[in-house]
Formats: sequence, C-alpha cells, structure tokens
Amino acid sequence: MSDPKIVLITGAGSGIGRATALQFLAHGHTVALAGRQTKLLEETANLAGHGTARILLCDVTKEKSVIDTFDAINKEFGRLDVLFNNAGTALLYKLIDEITLEEWKPVVDTNLTGAFLCAREAFKLMRNQSPRGGRIINNGSISAQVPRPGSTAYTATKHAITGLTKSISLDGRPFDIACGQIDIGNAATAITENMPKGVPQADGSVAPEPVIDPKLVAEAVYNMAMLPLEANVPFMTIMANKMPYIGRG
Repeated sequence: MSDPKIVLITGAGSGIGRATALQFLAHGHTVALAGRQTKLLEETANLAGHGTARILLCDVTKEKSVIDTFDAINKEFGRLDVLFNNAGTALLYKLIDEITLEEWKPVVDTNLTGAFLCAREAFKLMRNQSPRGGRIINNGSISAQVPRPGSTAYTATKHAITGLTKSISLDGRPFDIACGQIDIGNAATAITENMPKGVPQADGSVAPEPVIDPKLVAEAVYNMAMLPLEANVPFMTIMANKMPYIGRG
C-alpha cells in the first residue's frame, strides 16, 4: 500500500461518494465521511472492512458547516491529503422557462457554491500544512461537457465546475496542490435509476441507457488520487461504454 493518506469525501453517505470512501478505506487510508445524514454515513462506515472512518456532519451549502468540518480535520489529523468534492444534486427534465428561482438555487448552492467552499477550505489547509500540498478532485459529470434535455440548472453548475477545476489547478501549482476533475456518465446511483427504463434523448425520443457500477468510478478516483503530486490528471471521463454520449445530439 502507498503511504496512508487523510481523505475527505463529501456526499459520502450514498452512491459514488460511498463507493469511493470504501475504496480508500479498503486500502487502509483514513477517510472523513462528510454528509448531512448521520444514518447514511454510519452505514458507509459499517461497510468498511479496513481503514479508519470518521463521520463529519456537513452541509456544503452552509459556510459555517464547511469551515467547521475542515477545522475538525485539521484539529484531529493536522493535514488533508485528498478532497473528493462529490456532493451534488440535480433538477432534470425541466425546460428553462419552467424552472423557478426556488428550484434553481439549491442546485447552484450545492453543486457550485458547495464545491467552492470545500475547495477553498481544502486549499487553505494544503497550502499551509507541512509538508505542504495535496489533491482536490471535483466530481464534474458528462454534463460538464454536453447537456441532457431539460437540464439547465445541473448543466450550468457542472460547466462551472470545469472552470473551478482549471482555476484551482493553476493557482495551486506554487503550493504543490493538484486539482483534477472526473466526468462521470451513467453510474448506477439514485440519480440514474430511471436510465435503464428510458430517459429523454436529444432527438425527442425516450430510450433506455446503460449504467456502470459505481465501484468502477471509485477505482478511477482512487487512481487519480494516488498519483505523486508532480503529476495530475486534469480531466478524466468514465462512462458506460454504450451510453449515447459521443454523438448525443
């Protein structure tokens, strides 16, 4: 095993966050499981056979909650090696003129502002710890590249994550902070549960789409995270091979 790392994963109570947490824990790393629901985080921790899991209640849309989470990391471990900025939500299958501000704001607050707050606090820790440096991995999505029908809010935030990733990557260079992004297509989670049954396509039809095991995504995140800090994967796309992404429109 490589040197044990201190890892923080947001949205660790389910889906990709849970799978990724279990991947790091299986390799003996210390993982802070961040999320809003204690029960789900405890379920993730109980599934781990190895490593050290710490449960940290955190609402990424609340600045104080995020600051408190990173303060707890610093107090207990004195450093942070990896942040997987994973927490997210979606508003799908609504045209832009059907979206209210009340529906728009939670998506932006979670997917973009939440990612910014977590990245900001991680950057601060990594910049000032000794030895300095670390890695931030943002969960982008295929929608960071191309939209689905009726996905204005989600797509806008995921495109913004790409800009956030690029800016952090550039600003982090003098401090040995690497930042990359994983764009995921059709991992089998709650957000994709309807895809095998059929979802709207760009041509107006409804068609089933294949999904992949979140464990495959977790392995990809882990491989990105284990690179030495002199190397970086700025962008990785992992997807179900037969999903209609290339040629989506």
